[in-house]
Amino acid sequence: MNATKLKRGDRKGDPARGFAVEIIHPGLSLGGSDSGLGAIGRIDRATVAPGHVIGMHPHRDDEILTYVRAGRMLHRDTVGNAEEITATRLMMMNAGHTFQHEERMLDHGPVEALQIFLRPRAADLGPKVQFHDFGEVLSHGKWRLIAGPEGAPLEVRAQAWVSDAHVAAGAALSLPPLPAPDAVRLLHVFGGDVEVGGLTLRAGDTAYLKGDGGRVLAGSDADLVLFVTDQGAPVFRGGMFSGNVLAD
Repeated sequence: MNATKLKRGDRKGDPARGFAVEIIHPGLSLGGSDSGLGAIGRIDRATVAPGHVIGMHPHRDDEILTYVRAGRMLHRDTVGNAEEITATRLMMMNAGHTFQHEERMLDHGPVEALQIFLRPRAADLGPKVQFHDFGEVLSHGKWRLIAGPEGAPLEVRAQAWVSDAHVAAGAALSLPPLPAPDAVRLLHVFGGDVEVGGLTLRAGDTAYLKGDGGRVLAGSDADLVLFVTDQGAPVFRGGMFSGNVLAD
């Protein structure tokens, strides 16, 4: 396994004004003609102040996983949902050909989350929204599948998988086997610090992992999110947020 540390993303907004986000386009660090990586379009690491409202806005041809780590939000959308999202109850918005939503922050403290923009296998699919209660905030010492193709807790309409794990300080966790010959991985450290493939990663860092095998060693208690994409599978790169922002 080869590991490459990605550059930190572009930062926008201001926490003091209610909303701040770091936008990670993995392809920008890898020097290709695609700002994304296979079905992984972009990853937004967001901090949103209590009471802040992200107003109704559109998506098209985006598969959007809302991965909350702290706080609560109320989700409303144009297909009739009004649902609470928390660190145990996550959401996948399969935007398809037309979809709009808004989010209102509910807690006294800020919401900390990843908004993960995955790419569908094709354009103009039907819109739908999924919710899943995972019961526990953390998956201790093992990988927990959050989203993936048909049969996963939250379904993404592409050959992409998202898992998470909490690793205690001093412990090691092997990376799961790759699901396809052309699959590659991104490892995002939400909190703590780890070593993987000869790299040291701290909170907010992301690494590109190519090749099977490998393990993660935690220097402190660490919360990890693992993204896998099959680069040999079809994806639509024209999504409103997940699409390629570079010239083809």
